[in-house]
Amino acid sequence: MTGPSEKAAKALRGFGVTPEIEGRLSVYVDLLAKWNPKINLVGSKTLDDPWTRHILDSVQLRPFMPATPCTLVDLGSGAGLPGLILAILGVGDVHLVESDARKCVFLREAARVTATPVTIHNLRLEALPAIAADVVTARALAPLDELLPMVARFLKPAGRAVLLKGARWAEELTTAHKSWHMAVSDHPSVTDPAARILLVESLSRG
Repeated sequence: MTGPSEKAAKALRGFGVTPEIEGRLSVYVDLLAKWNPKINLVGSKTLDDPWTRHILDSVQLRPFMPATPCTLVDLGSGAGLPGLILAILGVGDVHLVESDARKCVFLREAARVTATPVTIHNLRLEALPAIAADVVTARALAPLDELLPMVARFLKPAGRAVLLKGARWAEELTTAHKSWHMAVSDHPSVTDPAARILLVESLSRG
């Protein structure tokens, strides 16, 4: 198994990753490296440092999850980032939504080898019946103004969206505010100084 660098391991421990969980994450990283050349789950260059680019990037969302087990819907899961990683951390009832059948095959295998219970939906988002989610997550799926209608379909009124956004997050937020009312806070990313974690609550159409 391929383990994290000393720096990444220290950061992961700071988010409560135990040796047992790190072992399961190592199994995931190895599987990702094995499958990626076949179905292009993530950018090939990101596998030079998968523990920072993918694992830590997902794990850093753990503090924004409810303290009690919750229902989480991960939109456009792809390789299971961040949804499957949060499930490995024990977040609760995790639903991974992915329209690409080949990626769903990977997700099922990744869930099996890491012994992680998740529900995988091989459907387009608009075809999936709404799931009442306490938390909705997404990573690199769509600009915020396009993403929020998808989030709103699944989010409970008292729920929250925890969204990983890149360097254009502020511009996306300005555009989204034209059509949506929301309580939003932005938090630094530990993996990219230009990126932000957006915590969105009280979401409604403007």
